[in-house]
Amino acid sequence: MTETTEVASVKTHRATPSLRRTARSGRSPGGHRTRGRLLRRATPWLFLLAPLVLLVTFTYVPVGNMIYYSFTDWDGISPDRNFTGADNYIQIFTRPELFRVFFVSFYYLAASVAQIAIALYFATVLSFNLRYRNLFKGLLFFPYLINGVAIGFVFLYFFQDGGTLDSVLSWFGSDTDHAWLGDPTSANTSLAGVSVWRFTGLNFVLFLGAIQSIPGELYEAAQLDGATRWQQFRHIIAPGIKPVLSLSIILAISGSLAVFEIPYIMTGGATGTSTFVIQTVKLAFQFNKTGLASAAAVVLLLIILLITWIQRRLVPDEKVDLV
Repeated sequence: MTETTEVASVKTHRATPSLRRTARSGRSPGGHRTRGRLLRRATPWLFLLAPLVLLVTFTYVPVGNMIYYSFTDWDGISPDRNFTGADNYIQIFTRPELFRVFFVSFYYLAASVAQIAIALYFATVLSFNLRYRNLFKGLLFFPYLINGVAIGFVFLYFFQDGGTLDSVLSWFGSDTDHAWLGDPTSANTSLAGVSVWRFTGLNFVLFLGAIQSIPGELYEAAQLDGATRWQQFRHIIAPGIKPVLSLSIILAISGSLAVFEIPYIMTGGATGTSTFVIQTVKLAFQFNKTGLASAAAVVLLLIILLITWIQRRLVPDEKVDLV
């Protein structure tokens, strides 16, 4: 009994200084724990504060202003902004010259299908152990690293009369009198071909990364079972890259609707190559119809969102378990 009392007295004596410090500071251990929990909960939001401010300032506020301008007749310069209701949207859907430019996007949509197919083929082939595969990877991805303006000027000389393409065709005895950028069909086909050359590397890298993330044991098991390359692609690679393929399709559709750089540099929208974005830029800065241009931009945004939603409904994201 005496020993128990002495041990309790020693513990009380050791705890007394900390209790005295707590009493002098007027703080309780429970208060420290509460503040610690609040700080841990607030820390992620403190890190997100700067990105959220930048996102709201440079994305959502401009989008809100654009929607507001689309209901006015603002010219982009005058301080007067008269509310016109849905008149700008009515003009876009009732004036054929404003909505006809959407048909140019079909050239780029077909080009997007071609570039996805080419990128998927090379990503599949170069995912296997081949000689010089790193060299071919670099060659395929290199065009995507080049500035779009530089690409436009290079291919402008490539397609001009007596340019590089005509010189190459003349070696094979082909007629070189064709103006590649002189009529709408050949001009849009040529511009779409340039976009294939430039953006195939992006899809190639996405597909290659997805293919290389598939466990190697699956390929070894397939080879032991005697599976051919096509069977490996069909039953292993295709299901494994489905989410990335879905993303590439969304990017291809939205990109074909929002083409700007290459046709603007090479033709300026002439000879029937004007895209919806080029037309919107001209409405805003050449004809000073910022309200109408804002409405066109809103329409383009809604179309892209609608297509993305439909694509997500038709091909929902599913977790693929290949193992």
